[in-house]
Amino acid sequence: MPRKRRKENVGLPARWVSEHGAYYYQVPRGLEDRWDGKRKFRLGASLPEAYSEWARRLEQVDGAKTIGALLDRYALEVIPTKSTRTQVENNRAVRSLKAVFGEAPLTWIRPQHVYQYADKRRAAPVAANRAIDVLSHAFTKAVEWGYIDRHPFKGEVRLAGEKPRDRYVEDWEIVECLSLDSKRTKGSVAMIQAYIRLKLLTGLRRGDALRLTCADLREDGIHVTPRKTEGSSGRRLIIEWTPELREAVATAKAIRPVDISPWLFCTRKGEGYFDEEKGTASGWDSMWQRFMARVLDETKVKERFTEHDLRAKCASDAETLEHARALLAHADSQITQRVYRRLPERVQPGKIRV
Repeated sequence: MPRKRRKENVGLPARWVSEHGAYYYQVPRGLEDRWDGKRKFRLGASLPEAYSEWARRLEQVDGAKTIGALLDRYALEVIPTKSTRTQVENNRAVRSLKAVFGEAPLTWIRPQHVYQYADKRRAAPVAANRAIDVLSHAFTKAVEWGYIDRHPFKGEVRLAGEKPRDRYVEDWEIVECLSLDSKRTKGSVAMIQAYIRLKLLTGLRRGDALRLTCADLREDGIHVTPRKTEGSSGRRLIIEWTPELREAVATAKAIRPVDISPWLFCTRKGEGYFDEEKGTASGWDSMWQRFMARVLDETKVKERFTEHDLRAKCASDAETLEHARALLAHADSQITQRVYRRLPERVQPGKIRV
């Protein structure tokens, strides 16, 4: 059976739910201290009462004069609108930022302070950069909310960016992976191999691929609404059928442990692998790691690759940049080119005119 998804409450603010004749706020993990230590905070029995309590809570940070108060409002209003996984990462960043900048006035921060923060966290540069992204967005919201007139460091801080991965998975490596013997006729290795085939043809993100249901397999193709852009651009994809894609999907359906499961990739209980509450797919990730361990041990492949590298291979093998951008559902081809097109660019030599 499919995992139950959180009930939508149309017209209510993010993370509000109506239960048992009252309105509640589902407190993000790590923010319980701001809501009397509760994971689910009762706002009131009626909408006016709930909004009144909500406004009272926000009033504590609405007139933010410190960076900590700004981050509190950002955590209450902005972070809950993001994906589950991003919420966890953003809340972790907020805690780190408040420990350093919490008591500082909004007008105090300068570009050099951001550089100093990054330098202090040079042992964890990726986490530092993510936290600075959150801080920057919080100050963008501060301008929108009328706290300050201009962003204090936007466009003035140039941090060393993360170097995009350049691992290109060769065709022969795919052949080796697909030749690995499966000890079971259904699930396990056979399921990972079916996933690899689908991934190379569609370039779908892990979460979107694991959320595929049989209902998404329609007459004109595979219908996908990428979860990453669902709340922004709302971009939808119809990946049209080809003989190869039909065969890959048929194989994926045939090797499922539970034939009647609604999910294209399912557990032995027929459930989907993606946990919507936590924004993770830990069971799938563990299975992938075991698969890669066998690949490195039993085949000629000697360098590990990630399932994300398969998405990059799909983009790299596409005939044109525009085709790769469309497959990966990117709004801008720049990210496709910089991160996902990993093959050398082929150019014709010039001509000598003498």
